[in-house]
Amino acid sequence: MEWLKELLKKAGVEESKVDGLIGDVNKELPKHFVPKSQYNELTDTKKKLEKDITDRDTQLEALSKDAGASETLKAEIARLQGENKTTKEKYEADLKDMTLNNAITAALNGKVHNEKVVTGLIDKNKLVIGDDGKVVGLDEQLTTLKTSDAYLFKPDEPGAGGGPGGFRVGGGGNGSGAGQATNEQLASIFGVADSKQF
Repeated sequence: MEWLKELLKKAGVEESKVDGLIGDVNKELPKHFVPKSQYNELTDTKKKLEKDITDRDTQLEALSKDAGASETLKAEIARLQGENKTTKEKYEADLKDMTLNNAITAALNGKVHNEKVVTGLIDKNKLVIGDDGKVVGLDEQLTTLKTSDAYLFKPDEPGAGGGPGGFRVGGGGNGSGAGQATNEQLASIFGVADSKQF
């Protein structure tokens, strides 16, 4: 504490009193101040901690940006998964509809007068595609339609078209097919002068 002695002497304090003051200062100073070495050590530690905090803040900011990108990426992945799910469901619905339409068309082929009308009467919601690919419920609906709306279906047996006394083009009316009309005969019946083939 030589520096303090010199300051006190310059301030005009008597040398006998300077030693007493220095003794009092030495007793009180440690209660209010830390030694320079400890101060320097604490200052270095503080600077290091401040740098660590700054580094951590920088890392947290970078991580939050990464997390934001990750959240954006997660949102994009979720959106694409949703689109894929919707596309898959649409594909499965379209495939089911196509399978049902093909099964209905195959079942009605040549058996009805107007395929579109009969197809419209079939309730596709009641049809189920089995594991073997067969459509369950179609035969039942067709049987019901044959009973309720028989006029939509062609007769099962050839020649049974109109029943007894019915007319059949090219036939003699008896279902045997005898007495078929020629193109010329049909042309004269319908009043067509030119007998082109129909």
